[in-house]
Amino acid sequence: MNIRFTAKARRGMAATAVAAGLALGVAGCGGGSGNDEKPKASASATSGGKAGPSSQQGTDAPLAELKGQDGLILTIDSAARDAGGFVTVSGEIKNDGAEAARIPIQTRGDETEIMRHGGSLGGATLVDSANKKRYYVLRDTDGRPLTTTDMPRIKPGASISVFMQFPAPPADTEEVTFQLPTFASAPIEISG
Repeated sequence: MNIRFTAKARRGMAATAVAAGLALGVAGCGGGSGNDEKPKASASATSGGKAGPSSQQGTDAPLAELKGQDGLILTIDSAARDAGGFVTVSGEIKNDGAEAARIPIQTRGDETEIMRHGGSLGGATLVDSANKKRYYVLRDTDGRPLTTTDMPRIKPGASISVFMQFPAPPADTEEVTFQLPTFASAPIEISG
C-alpha cells in the first residue's frame, strides 16, 4: 500500500513540475505586442522576397495556400520558431466547395501511435532539403499529436483554425517544405 502511495505521489509531483514548467514557458513566450508583431513582419517580408516598407504592406499575406480534396484549402499564416526549440505552423482550413466537407482521415498519418487518437493533422511534416531531414509533428507523453484534433465538418464557405507543432530545424534553416497528406506541398518561411 505504501509503495503505491509513494509512486502516485511521485507521479503527482512530476506532473506538477511539468505543468509549472509549461506554464512558465507559455508565460515567457506570450506577452508584449512587440514580440507578436516582429515575427509577422519577418514572415511576410520573407514571403514577399523584399525587405523594408513592402514588409508592412504584406503582413496579411499568407505564407502558402495548399489545395486539398473536396474543395478544402489550407492557408498557412505563420511558421514561428519558439525559444523552446519548436516551430508552430498556424493557419486555417477553408471549404471552398459547394457541399459540407470533412478533413480527410489520411491527414492524421499512418503511424499507429497517432492513429489511435482519432482525427488530427498528425501526418504533417516539414522537409529541410538543405540538411536532408524530415520533421514530424510532435507528440505528448500519451502519443497524441500536438496539432488540431477532432475537427468538425466544415460548411461551404466556412473555415476552421488549425495548428501543428514540430521540432525546430537548425537556426540557419529559414525555408522548409510543408507537407500534409491529401494537400499539395509548398515551401514556407520560418520566422523567429
